[in-house]
Amino acid sequence: MSSSALKQTPLAEVHLAAGARMVDFGGWFMPVNYGSQIEEHHAVRADSGLFDVSHMLNVDVTGADATAYLRLLLANDVARLTTPGKALYSCMLNPQGGVIDDLIVYFFTSTDFRLVVNAGCADKDIAWMRRVAAARRLRVEILPRRDLAMVAVQGPNAREKVWAARPAWRAASESLKPFSAARVDDTLVARTGYTGEDGFEIALPAGEVAVLFKDLVAQGVKPCGLGARDTLRLEAGMNLYGQDMDELVAPDQAGLTWTVSFTDSERDFIGRKAIEQFADPKAFLGLRLLDRGVMRSHMVVRTPSGEGEVTSGTMSPTLGYSIAFARLPQVAKPGDAVQVEIRGRWVDAQVCALPFVRNGKAVQHGN
Repeated sequence: MSSSALKQTPLAEVHLAAGARMVDFGGWFMPVNYGSQIEEHHAVRADSGLFDVSHMLNVDVTGADATAYLRLLLANDVARLTTPGKALYSCMLNPQGGVIDDLIVYFFTSTDFRLVVNAGCADKDIAWMRRVAAARRLRVEILPRRDLAMVAVQGPNAREKVWAARPAWRAASESLKPFSAARVDDTLVARTGYTGEDGFEIALPAGEVAVLFKDLVAQGVKPCGLGARDTLRLEAGMNLYGQDMDELVAPDQAGLTWTVSFTDSERDFIGRKAIEQFADPKAFLGLRLLDRGVMRSHMVVRTPSGEGEVTSGTMSPTLGYSIAFARLPQVAKPGDAVQVEIRGRWVDAQVCALPFVRNGKAVQHGN
């Protein structure tokens, strides 16, 4: 597909001018790197990096029944959110308990929420959300905010560099705790991310994002592409929709049980009955390769209790060896010795707890 046929974010020309290598990412024209994916990865771990995530979709959910609607729609419970700006991570399930999408939901009032959904799921998500609202005759408005752009500024120095570029945002965002957001005029500044580092995700009017991007680069924030974003999230133990879970995978099979709230026995969220009766849980754990090679998705894992499968794998820039997520027999546990089939040979690996990296430092998983 030619670049002209792909969807473009408001930063496409900025990426090209900066020398980015652009690729087709789920129908979007996106930067995979700006020269060195490894340098970009290390910049985020040591200082700060800047990602264009405008392909993701912000969705405003408002109306008298907004809370009741989201308590039905999502596996996690928005009733837990009482502080304006507070957020939670949740799966949106189908009636069979499979994951339609994983997303973040922000609370502002009981009638005012914002969801951020994955780019590749956005159209089906909106269709599903509207179908559910109509079927239950709930008084909600579901508004896709395609007028907004979004960037992520990540790393130990990220917040200070955002405030240097936009001093007016400091007052509203300096006291934010992780997984909280503040509105500054038409901009949402959220202390969230997908790298395992501190920082902000910023949603703002599309016409303002190019200037913000350039101002952040002027403060020394390194532009980063999708390649570094993937290695960073894998080190941090964060799932990727379409690889680690999808509509055929229940939360129990993707290490996401913690995102499902059963606290309110009366809350009959979509998919609840299916996952309560689910009979095929898996252990979703990390793997560390003990020899040369790189683990990739769909590789077979041989364990003493049966076969498993790699869902995501890479060479870790921080650790210097290959790491992966894998769906394994339920009895698997950290420390187990397993083997992964890589290009026709069985390579020794060790099962690990997740994450691999926390706050920029390796989590020790033994030798």
